[in-house]
Amino acid sequence: MNIRKWFFLFWSTMAVGGVVSAIVGTTMQWVDPDFGILDLKSTGFNLLTMALVGLLFGAFSQMGFFSYLTLNYIALSVLRKGYLWNALQAYTSLFALGGVGYMLYKNRAEQNNWIFWVLPLVLLLASAAVSYVKAKQTKNSAFIPTMFLLIVVTLLEAWQALQSNVSAMTFMLIPMFVCNAYQIMWLHRLLHKEQTTGSASSNAKPVV
Repeated sequence: MNIRKWFFLFWSTMAVGGVVSAIVGTTMQWVDPDFGILDLKSTGFNLLTMALVGLLFGAFSQMGFFSYLTLNYIALSVLRKGYLWNALQAYTSLFALGGVGYMLYKNRAEQNNWIFWVLPLVLLLASAAVSYVKAKQTKNSAFIPTMFLLIVVTLLEAWQALQSNVSAMTFMLIPMFVCNAYQIMWLHRLLHKEQTTGSASSNAKPVV
């Protein structure tokens, strides 16, 4: 991963965050006219503000993504066995889904009664779909790491919104998830190009 490729991933992720946030925010404002960012109700100002906030989401998502790559490298170096690290990631992903469901259930008096089971279920299904495609394009061992990134890292990045209302959860979780999915799906393409131009082992498939 050279500087040029990292630069491309950085700015494209921010662009994805801005576009997705603007679409999600505009849709939410169309459904609920009282929805607004920084108490701005005007659609024009709100759209610009949502896009700018989305750029921050994209940058924050990339921080989480590279933090995970660092953690993945350290864990594999310490544990030595890939299946042990995958087992730990699988357990942590399930624990995170159960934990966030329980937290939302405890706060159900302040939230809609359905959010505590809908959010974990939707996140699980969406993560499984992206992980399936990732595994098909790389190798089967990439399934669990991708699930871990899309579930655990996304929940950590959106933790503040999880303690707010449903609108805040939706507005932050969806762009964060899309940015993380975008990065993990682009990673092997960037690495593959590097392998193709730099060595004869271009057929090797990356773990993540």
